Amino acid sequence: MKRVVITGAGTINALGHSVAETLEAMREGRCGIGELDFRDVDRLAIKIGGQVRGFEAEGRFNRQQMALYDRFTQFTLTAAREAIGQSGLEFSGELAARSGVVLGTAGGGVSTWDDNYRLVYEEGKNRVHPFVVPKLMNNAAASHVSMEWNLKGPSFTVATACASSNHAMAQAFQMVRYGMSPVMITGGSESMLCFGGVKAWEGLRVMSKDACRPFSANRNGMVQGEGAGIFVFEEYEHAKARGADILAEVAGFAMTSDAADIVMPSKQGAARAMAGALADAGVNRDEVGYINAHGTGTAANDKTECAAVADVFGPHADNLMISSTKSMHGHLIGGTGAVELLACIMALRDGVIAPTIGYEEPDPECALDVVPNEAREAKVNVALSNAFAFGGMNAVLALRKV
Repeated sequence: MKRVVITGAGTINALGHSVAETLEAMREGRCGIGELDFRDVDRLAIKIGGQVRGFEAEGRFNRQQMALYDRFTQFTLTAAREAIGQSGLEFSGELAARSGVVLGTAGGGVSTWDDNYRLVYEEGKNRVHPFVVPKLMNNAAASHVSMEWNLKGPSFTVATACASSNHAMAQAFQMVRYGMSPVMITGGSESMLCFGGVKAWEGLRVMSKDACRPFSANRNGMVQGEGAGIFVFEEYEHAKARGADILAEVAGFAMTSDAADIVMPSKQGAARAMAGALADAGVNRDEVGYINAHGTGTAANDKTECAAVADVFGPHADNLMISSTKSMHGHLIGGTGAVELLACIMALRDGVIAPTIGYEEPDPECALDVVPNEAREAKVNVALSNAFAFGGMNAVLALRKV
């Protein structure tokens, strides 16, 4: 098996339009959640979210591209340009032929769905734009990344609700690890912050009207966000030979299914995924210093995740730092694991642990070190990134310092 490293990272989310801006916000414990601003927001019960502000698509894409790119694709390409630019890779010849793209999204072109349902049902239009289908399809972003960078290897999209990005990155990791591809572009994106997207989530009654407070006893629900996180996964020897700057090593992963309930999480499923990632990475539980938690801010998710961590790590759970950056950027659903991976890289590379902000009251059922409200400096050699989705889909990545 080959070692797999990360040689490029890019993002756009509620905290910033780049990795540097995002990590600075995480260090400062800054909140990107605020009042939503889009058509018909007054008809919603939920009026807050981690919305990307100041994003001018017209300055990034030409008129023809704008006709083809839903907002989630625009976010993906913006983040991919940063990640691939940082990597220094140019794709041609054999490298282009074997390199590919695996991305995660839960909703794909939700904004396109929303706009065109409005045209047909509310405004009575009998025709929609001929590019509606290629604009809204879940694989649109992956396809456009492959076309922009001449990537002719395996390219596809994974949709497993809130675990989509972690599942996608796990597939990319596996392809590089077993020699199928020397380089894979991976991560995820989401843009559900429109009237139809938020209205659908309101029906679940899991949304907070005021703030995301993971692990706090007074937490009252999740807050949606939007954006993208994109990474370059590269075979270690290939990266080393060209003198690439290595951000971290992807050491292992595991995926499990609860096979229990469509929305309620399972302690056993989450625990098996974390334990499996450790085993796959070949690391002992005592080596792990930080976990980026799924940490949605719902009562059930947070206490279940904490119980699973306690089961897997035993006495070492008291020495772990575990935080939820969703408290700052919101829950990006299918794109969330990709943005959260940045916090793991920051912990490993910079020795800075992103905080769980909004923490107000200790919860006996979440009695772990959740790095409340302020970032912390600490030496970390191994980190986990958790994603536990509706449908009982669990995906955990293990990263190691290089």
